[in-house]
Amino acid sequence: MKAEFGPDAPETRQVIRMAERNPDIRTELHVIRGSTRTLTEVYLLGPTGGVSSEPFEELPAVEKVIRIRERYRTIGRHEGQAEALGFEYNGVHFSQDSFYLFPGVCAIDTRENLELTFRALKAAGISTTRAGAYKPRTSPYDFQGHGAKCLPFAFELAGKYGIRVIAMEVTSEQHVDEIRDALAAAGNPTGVMLQIGTRNAQNFELLKSVGSQQELPVLFKRGMGITLEESLNAVEYVASAGNHRIVFGLRGMKTNLGDPHRNFVDFAHVPVVKRLTRLPVGVDPSHSVGRRTVGPDGLLDIFHVTAQGVIGGANMVLVDVHPKPERALCDGPQALLLEELPAFREDVGIARRAYEERRKRRQT
Repeated sequence: MKAEFGPDAPETRQVIRMAERNPDIRTELHVIRGSTRTLTEVYLLGPTGGVSSEPFEELPAVEKVIRIRERYRTIGRHEGQAEALGFEYNGVHFSQDSFYLFPGVCAIDTRENLELTFRALKAAGISTTRAGAYKPRTSPYDFQGHGAKCLPFAFELAGKYGIRVIAMEVTSEQHVDEIRDALAAAGNPTGVMLQIGTRNAQNFELLKSVGSQQELPVLFKRGMGITLEESLNAVEYVASAGNHRIVFGLRGMKTNLGDPHRNFVDFAHVPVVKRLTRLPVGVDPSHSVGRRTVGPDGLLDIFHVTAQGVIGGANMVLVDVHPKPERALCDGPQALLLEELPAFREDVGIARRAYEERRKRRQT
């Protein structure tokens, strides 16, 4: 629909009535709120092959009619479809053009370590981070995170050090409620982006649950052992449930072909996902590489892998940092030292400027 015709407009209802006159056709109404524009889209579902687009194209309130063939219809950037709008959350703008670093602790272990990390982020001018309260682990005997009991001091410290968005993994609907309650109890000093980790990439009930709430945006991590198309269809569960504020995260694939890295790095898919969808795309070099290995040039593998994603157009970089990696309760071997953060940020800046220069040359 044209921008001035919202979901409750008589003209929108007219489109729905016209569509449902066709046999076995049902409709879905989606409102996609971007940072500068809100789109109302009417989806026709069912045997649409025999439905002519011309009657809809003739309606003055209709901006565009698109016949979608891909299965991920809500997140897809289909031929002739509207631009990727992006979204605003807690004062931070996310889009396919934006760029943010999300350094932080993989798992919150102590208040002291979290405060040292947030203090270092503030000193570096960074207001977005990662911090895990709930940690699904391969072994039932590994540290699973402190859960809801660490949320009050995590949110208090985030407010103290100007953290605006925390990417925080959830593994059940209960975790979403606990995060919302803790944020409200703390006076909403920060914001949380709900992370769906790779182990829950096809937990369809969880995907529908985080999609049915629209208060908190969602970071979806690609499934470690499924195809890109399967992961995109999983994201469709979130969007089709109503939440369109989604970032798609690449974090490496589980295959021995990636040895000696922890996972096979899939950052070449950054421009692919941006081409296929309207979503911002993030990369997680820490979980791809898995260790602080230094190359013969003196640069960490994590620096090199990050640059690969950033120069390909990534909009977000999640990276593990920790004040004392040797004592970290989760993924310490891959965490950067706090004193390495300024060098990492500078290295990322070089790659980002290179990407922007490449894009500028292509556009001219």
